[in-house]
Amino acid sequence: MLTQRQHQLLQFIQGYLGSHGVPPSFEEMRDALKLKSKSGIHRLITGLEERGYIRRLPYRARALEVTRLPANWHGNGDRSVAAPTNVVQGNFGARGDLEAQDGGALPLPLYGRIAAGTPIEALRDHSTQIAVPPHLLRSGDHYALEVVGDSMVEAGIQDGDIVVIERRDVADNGDIVVALIDDVEVTLKRMRCKGATIALEAANPQYETRIFGPNRVKVQGRLVGLMRRY
Repeated sequence: MLTQRQHQLLQFIQGYLGSHGVPPSFEEMRDALKLKSKSGIHRLITGLEERGYIRRLPYRARALEVTRLPANWHGNGDRSVAAPTNVVQGNFGARGDLEAQDGGALPLPLYGRIAAGTPIEALRDHSTQIAVPPHLLRSGDHYALEVVGDSMVEAGIQDGDIVVIERRDVADNGDIVVALIDDVEVTLKRMRCKGATIALEAANPQYETRIFGPNRVKVQGRLVGLMRRY
């Protein structure tokens, strides 16, 4: 399944090819999707290529070729960028409410990979979204992250999985949380609190439990869902 932005970019490229006979430039793609930089376009192009929708041709300028289209494609050949038909828009209001239409998927921002040394705030990139089944969401604000590593495999979380996170700054003892350590390192671990200490537990015996004082760990969300690509 394509994310909202991937679908929009594919539609723009296909329409531009039909009108001009050549692919659009990265600047034109950036402007069409109203992104601030070309780095977001590079990520979207890579995602489309990995999924087999486009192919980059070597040694040629503007070297993009559309190799296939989604089964529910409704492109009209023009250059307009419309919302994809397989992603239902969510209503992210002041209360963070989420509304699905006809029980369809909801778009969440996919901030990037959860990896040591990167605060969550630095990962925020609203140019990339992913469609999430509404049954994975609760009330409130949510975001998605791609998991890197095998530290949580015994909790059923594997390298490359997409985790759905409910944004919050508190969690119950035993929850799997996104934890920010010393304001510089972010990790996905099970949190255990005892007295004035906080333990961040891996779900893999190859990794040690890490113990911290109460002022060194900030909860940035808790795990509420997981998606896996096959």
